[in-house]
Amino acid sequence: MILSDKRILEEIEAGTILIEPYRRECLGSNSYDVHLGRYLATYRDRVLDARAHNQIDYFEIPEEGFVLQPGTLYLGVTEEYTETHRHVPFLEGKSSTGRLGIDIHATAGKGDVGFCNTWTLEISVAQPVRVYTGMPIGQLIYFEVQGEIAMSYNNKASAKYNVRTVKPVESMMWKNQF
Repeated sequence: MILSDKRILEEIEAGTILIEPYRRECLGSNSYDVHLGRYLATYRDRVLDARAHNQIDYFEIPEEGFVLQPGTLYLGVTEEYTETHRHVPFLEGKSSTGRLGIDIHATAGKGDVGFCNTWTLEISVAQPVRVYTGMPIGQLIYFEVQGEIAMSYNNKASAKYNVRTVKPVESMMWKNQF
């Protein structure tokens, strides 16, 4: 079941959902709009290795915006820091973002109960498009969980994305054993 606007507000008041900064005008009937943070990153190497710690270069989006190019994976970040302690958050693109040909995640649209951080975006574009810091980029949808949680994400020793950041985070696949 997806939480309604009233239910999201109740969960914020109860402390089980945290959104910083929170702006009432960003709350939709069953979602919350998130915005593009000021940092983007790209991988240094064109060929990525799933077993290696692939390095990224950060840059700040200038005031006049930045033109994203097809064929490049950009890592972005939301302005909003979120915590979700009883629900499963899903991050989806806004229809206006999609209509510009911007995909905001390759596969990582679901968070876990206990996810506490900004959201790293895996951005790709269909054609060149200029983006700006603070533009609406996606929306969070919250789902109810059935049953007890044995271990929330923020308490797992194996959690790879627990360090609070305002910058995008590169893949930590290399930390897996395979």
